Amino acid sequence: MDRERSHPESVSLEISDCSKEDARIVFDTLCSCFESDRCAEDVPEQVDETRPMVWLGTFEVGDVQDCARPARLSSSVTADVQGGYWAIERFRTALDSMFRVKDLSSASGDQETELHLLLESR
Repeated sequence: MDRERSHPESVSLEISDCSKEDARIVFDTLCSCFESDRCAEDVPEQVDETRPMVWLGTFEVGDVQDCARPARLSSSVTADVQGGYWAIERFRTALDSMFRVKDLSSASGDQETELHLLLESR
């Protein structure tokens, strides 16, 4: 039986300003905690060597699995996270356990919030 939740449970994530290898580390690490539209075979690709790349993923934060240990990145990763307040809080808690997270900016509406973050190795 499906029960209706009183709050949205999905979070959209855009990562950029990083290598495809670091993008893969971020997605793989987050997939250890949450279900996502990015599966293990969905490897970030660098389509153009001169243009900046942005990789997207959606994560369902309703059920948290055992999260991975802190991840090692070769450099910092810019992350833009968007979702409902409850979902963002849950997602941010997971990010804090895996990466050193720096808040760059945020914007809030009446239903959703958006965070602009910098992820680094712990």
